[in-house]
Amino acid sequence: MLNQLDHFGAAPHVVSARPLQGLSLEQLQRWPMADVSSCGRRSYLPARRDRLWLLKSGVVRTITYQEDGTAIALGLWSTGDIVGQSLSDADPYLIEALTEVEAVSIALSDWQPPVEVITSYLKHTEALMVVRTHRRAEAALLGLLQWLANRFGLQIDRGCLIDLKITHQDLADFSGLSRVTVTRLLRQFEEQGLIYRRSRQLILAETSDHWHYEI
Repeated sequence: MLNQLDHFGAAPHVVSARPLQGLSLEQLQRWPMADVSSCGRRSYLPARRDRLWLLKSGVVRTITYQEDGTAIALGLWSTGDIVGQSLSDADPYLIEALTEVEAVSIALSDWQPPVEVITSYLKHTEALMVVRTHRRAEAALLGLLQWLANRFGLQIDRGCLIDLKITHQDLADFSGLSRVTVTRLLRQFEEQGLIYRRSRQLILAETSDHWHYEI
């Protein structure tokens, strides 16, 4: 009797039941996925311990709340980033859309984030922690604006446009300052020529020595 493999030719290709296993983040970002979820601005993506979200477009922030209701921003994430409750011990853990968002839900049983994803996540949250440790409110807010410019900045004639519509309350949550303090300091920075406003967006003036601060 002929060997069955000889009879049928080469062994058939077996499709893995978990095709995402072992993919790097870059490979995962390019992987074709049909089940894309949409989330409106100021809506929330469901946070579950057994699933992650791959952001296909838009910006979200991850936040938690203290017992007195004070919001603490844990991170700010955009296209290509991975977010999910399994990456944090914070409870509660919320994923709030700051823009229109499209994202894909991925089961942890199908894909485990590689070391570089975990490292990037930790560096991101660490950078915001450094901002909040500044004792001077001015330094904290300046540091946050620089961080936002590095992440979302677009170079224009007048300086660096933070290409993200963000509220004074958002800035307060990220910097650890009160909204009143943020509003006062932004007015002060504008009078000093450190920033300009364009609608609800901020432009950082490049000519100022204050923007040498780096995170």
